[in-house]
Amino acid sequence: AAQDLEGGLPQLATNAALQQVGRETAAAFPDSAALRRDLGEVFRRGHQYFPDFRAPLTVTYISGFLNKDIYVNDSLLVLSLDWFAGPKASKRPDLPQYMLRRYTPAGLLPTLAQNVSSKYNRHELTANTMLDAMVHAGKSLYFASQMLPCTPDSLLMGYTKREMIGLEANEGKVWGHFLEKNLLYSTTPFALQKYVGERPNVPEIDKTCPGRVGQWVGLQIVRKYVAEHPDMTLGRLMAEKDAQRMLNE
Repeated sequence: AAQDLEGGLPQLATNAALQQVGRETAAAFPDSAALRRDLGEVFRRGHQYFPDFRAPLTVTYISGFLNKDIYVNDSLLVLSLDWFAGPKASKRPDLPQYMLRRYTPAGLLPTLAQNVSSKYNRHELTANTMLDAMVHAGKSLYFASQMLPCTPDSLLMGYTKREMIGLEANEGKVWGHFLEKNLLYSTTPFALQKYVGERPNVPEIDKTCPGRVGQWVGLQIVRKYVAEHPDMTLGRLMAEKDAQRMLNE
């Protein structure tokens, strides 16, 4: 069970700014019972799909942005809630705006679910193509969508609604770019960073195309693969290491 929000906040230092962040974080997460319920639902679905999954002891605290946003292993989950206090907070993580958009109260559970996916998301260490990176990220996003079935893609991806509408309307153009430029089998780290990594946008496709678009394309590949295999369990999907086979099928 998740520890009470109030109990999870450690004794704050006499630093007035940190105390203010603590108050703002508590205001951003006013209902600790609701947070416990939401976490409980994620853990319940995790156990439903992966019988070996056990709900970790969960602790929330104010990190002052000195530690990770989320730390999770088999037995412990630590949520640095100040990371997710949102745009009204007086202090925020030292990140560019296009990344900060994901750090809101609503972004907490999607970020957590993608963190949890890493335990199950198998990946060949020698598989280093653009396609491998896209599908690996797509599996993580798909896992999160199964843990949080009511969460829209805009929230899963950290995109604005406008970016999401533009992507969905231009999916063919985006996919065509990867094919025309022979990007799927590129192993150049710079190319992978441009399309799969953090960027404000991908002007190589269009100035309105959001960063990490390769992750979104990977999610579409995974969804189509699952649609073509109705008996596919989440466990089998996450264990599948062959991105090329998933694309072929």
